Amino acid sequence: MSLIEGLLQTSSTVTLLGALLFLLVLYRLSSGSNSEEQGKEPPGPRPLPLLGNMLQLDLKRPYRTLCELSKKYGSVFTVHFGPTKVVILAGYKTVKQALVNHAEEFGDRGMLPVLYDFTNGHGILFGNGDSWKEMRRFALTNLRDFGMGKKRIEEKILEEIHYLIEVFENHKGKAFDTTQPLQYAVSNVISNLVYGSRFEYSDPKFKASIKRVDDNLQISGSVSIQLYNMFPWLGPWLKSRKLLLKNIEKSKKEMEELVRGLKETLNPQMCRGFVDSFLVQQQTLEESGNKNSHYHDKNLISSVGNLFSAGTDTTGTTLCWILMLMAKFPFIQARVQEEISSIIGSRQPLVEDRKNLPYTDAVIHETQRLANVLPMAIPHTTSRDINFQGYFIKKGTLVFPLLTSVLQDGSEWESPHTFNPAHFLDEEGRFTKRDAFMPFSAGRRVCLGEGMAKMELFLFFTSLLQRFCFSPPPGVTEDDLDLTPSVGFTLHPSPHQLCAVSRI
Repeated sequence: MSLIEGLLQTSSTVTLLGALLFLLVLYRLSSGSNSEEQGKEPPGPRPLPLLGNMLQLDLKRPYRTLCELSKKYGSVFTVHFGPTKVVILAGYKTVKQALVNHAEEFGDRGMLPVLYDFTNGHGILFGNGDSWKEMRRFALTNLRDFGMGKKRIEEKILEEIHYLIEVFENHKGKAFDTTQPLQYAVSNVISNLVYGSRFEYSDPKFKASIKRVDDNLQISGSVSIQLYNMFPWLGPWLKSRKLLLKNIEKSKKEMEELVRGLKETLNPQMCRGFVDSFLVQQQTLEESGNKNSHYHDKNLISSVGNLFSAGTDTTGTTLCWILMLMAKFPFIQARVQEEISSIIGSRQPLVEDRKNLPYTDAVIHETQRLANVLPMAIPHTTSRDINFQGYFIKKGTLVFPLLTSVLQDGSEWESPHTFNPAHFLDEEGRFTKRDAFMPFSAGRRVCLGEGMAKMELFLFFTSLLQRFCFSPPPGVTEDDLDLTPSVGFTLHPSPHQLCAVSRI
């Protein structure tokens, strides 16, 4: 290389570095002026390049790390999930202010890569915009028409309880895993609303579909999927994501097959469930020449999948927790049974009995609070720029409402980390509502099946406690029952067995 060539190359390098430095200074100046105009962003731990705060997070149970970080950085703070900036909302007052008082600004759904894999943005849970609004409105209206929260669905729940009790009785007091039969029973309640019929617990397709729901939720909370959410380019190399996609495709095909069967026997004058109503609406709009309707097959299949997954897992898992807690705290179980016996006797418990069973109702609510089945609400995203609690949060920012920090908020609950039904009882022993009870989230994205879930929990729990005493297997003490949840998107009890001993 000649001297002239060397000088030219050096000169070009210096020029390039100078240009980059000039652009960096301009960026700093412009971002500084913006922050002065808009306000400061929420504080948080310093991120590493590309990795963000990944090394500081417990990827198996990120909600625990985030609760600890909130003690240092406050109720509104920033963490970086890889290169993605995320705002965390912690504590009852902050979560309520955001989701209820600023419902519009915090009301959009945050689309993590794994959530997009489930529905491609269609349906009720993971949609946004006009499509989501129409699907949610339609689902609420029709599920109510088919009995959600009313006497009609109560009858379906009571019918399912008889099948469930029969399964429990067949074990003749010997130890068994209560998880599957509870999930089957709850899923059949949803099936009645959606399809207009139930499945036999022995149906292999039904059993496989419930297992896929459970597997998908466990996979979605795994470390590898947390990494995929941070670095989507990892997706093609992850076995867990391949299994997830395989499960999703299998479930989709089975739902399409069920929908085809309903379509072939459809009677617009006698809708059997949600699917029939959707198909009638779809046909009506097609006949009127509306080709831009939201009532297309992708929204139908995604909505049905959303209803089954959400309706089966959270309620079924809560019932698993409550039976485990009864076995762990037999004196609480005995008090519930005493109240049921004195008020109801041997007849079938009904929803209207709830108001006369304050202790039983308190035990159900306390289970929902302590079990903390959904510790981090499905992510939100800001629909516009907002100044919130003195901080500027930009439009399109991913937001995690930390529900576990609400349900275990030390300023709202007297003993936040222990099982204490007194949280929901006044001095006279009457049931009392608590503002910080928020297991179904709040605001625009509050669980649309909340009313039905409450009905199911009450009827299943009282019917089972009326009929059975629950205890650990022989050789296992109450202290041996571990309340540490298993890893997953939702928090299930660790694998365990219980004995259901008949009281009759």
